[in-house]
Amino acid sequence: MKRATADNWLARYLCIGTLLAFVLVFLVLPVCVILIEALRLGLGFYGAALSAPNSLSAIRLTLLVALAVVPMNTVFGVCAAWAITHFKFRGKALLISLIEIPLWVSPVIGGLVFALIFGRQGWLGTWLDTHQIQILFAYPGIVLATAFVTFPFVARGLIPLMQSQGSKEEEAALTLGANGWQLFWRVTFPKIKWGVLYGMILCNARAMGEFGAVSVVAGNIEDQTN
Repeated sequence: MKRATADNWLARYLCIGTLLAFVLVFLVLPVCVILIEALRLGLGFYGAALSAPNSLSAIRLTLLVALAVVPMNTVFGVCAAWAITHFKFRGKALLISLIEIPLWVSPVIGGLVFALIFGRQGWLGTWLDTHQIQILFAYPGIVLATAFVTFPFVARGLIPLMQSQGSKEEEAALTLGANGWQLFWRVTFPKIKWGVLYGMILCNARAMGEFGAVSVVAGNIEDQTN
């Protein structure tokens, strides 16, 4: 006898077919096109373009930005997730909404905000010029813009994970005399380490691929901010 909860075979295969079609059209096909076009003139041409001085400068700058942004956002994400899931305070929902703002704001608008703050005509522009501190069209501006668009990823991944795990083990560790450092490294971190790694991977991918916000604050100076 057929079970009442058994899936309809037509609906099952229709859903699977639709999923595969979307994956092929919107993921596999674009990646294949990129690879074909990149290697269309041969591996030698591709290697020469990749090893050109401008390319090496861009790659080096991208790696330096990611090296600064990912650890910073990881520390922020862990602290934010810990505070939201372990403490009760007013404005918690507002804080979560603020953390997610960069996901909904256009990256170009994010870059424009920093231009309005640190540009010569911005709020801090005169003070920065007086003290000969350059934020825009330099490495610090790129780091700030990239940090803005990437900082939700670690926190957003850890908050639901830590909420689902609860805090009973932490409370037991405190009862047994563990201090804050021991509590985090021996009890909390082993439970969230894969979530932290996942958030860092997403943060790094967005940091290395971000263009909109960076293009506003970088200025496209060859061999410096390009």
